[in-house]
Amino acid sequence: MMTDGRESLDAHYQRYRQILSDLTMMSDAFMRNVFKSAACVEYVLQIILGKKDIRVTDVTVQQDNKNLHGRSAVLDCVAHDEDSSLFDVEVQQDSEGASPVRARYHSGLLDMNTLNPGENFDKLPESYTIFITQDDVLQEGRPIYHIERTITESGQPFRDRSHIIYVTASMQEDTELGRLMHNFHCKNADDMYSEVLAERVRTLKETPKGVDSMCRELEQLYLDGKNEGIAKGRAEGRAEGIVSGIRSLMATLGLSIEAAMGALEIPENERGMYRELLAKQ
Repeated sequence: MMTDGRESLDAHYQRYRQILSDLTMMSDAFMRNVFKSAACVEYVLQIILGKKDIRVTDVTVQQDNKNLHGRSAVLDCVAHDEDSSLFDVEVQQDSEGASPVRARYHSGLLDMNTLNPGENFDKLPESYTIFITQDDVLQEGRPIYHIERTITESGQPFRDRSHIIYVTASMQEDTELGRLMHNFHCKNADDMYSEVLAERVRTLKETPKGVDSMCRELEQLYLDGKNEGIAKGRAEGRAEGIVSGIRSLMATLGLSIEAAMGALEIPENERGMYRELLAKQ
């Protein structure tokens, strides 16, 4: 006899398969699963940094880092290469989640969790905080931005081995970087330029094991979003709580407003109200 959890998954399976078919690498949840493959992370870093000799040795997705005061931030993807350089790769649909101060915080978290007690600061590795954002967050019309500390008086580099990079995903020019950003927006593996990324996407979207794993994860994200909405609804009022649940699914899965409301099973006759509430926020 099937468990309630299995029955629940079976009941929603077709819905999750549809959601899965629409996901791209611009979705946090899907990107993290693609990046469980070190080969995929390596390929992305090689293109963004323009260094074909990067060799990734290990990858951690959803790494929970805490500062000295116990405040934590979940980093999408943290990787090391064979030179011990450290990389944090973040995908953000919402520009607010990729502000310059957020990039500074992420960069600091990488340093905070690198050295062991008593180790010399010279042991700090080269670090790269990379934000791949849907929109042009820095608003200078560039496909990529390299942010480096400099000495104001001389204009010389500070050489602290810390680097911040912004990539504008909506700019898909006829360059290696532009084609990579095209790949990040593809729903179908066959539409991708990179066979490395395409192979991983096929595994997640087209094989029984990959589809089952992704559907289970989508089920958990759905429950988390629903529970968040219920909890906030109790504290703030039902409507505000449901809005929070919609936003949660939009952020984690990259869903449209309509798809998120469908996932939360919001009745058609109530959806107009939630569209208006979301538009006001």
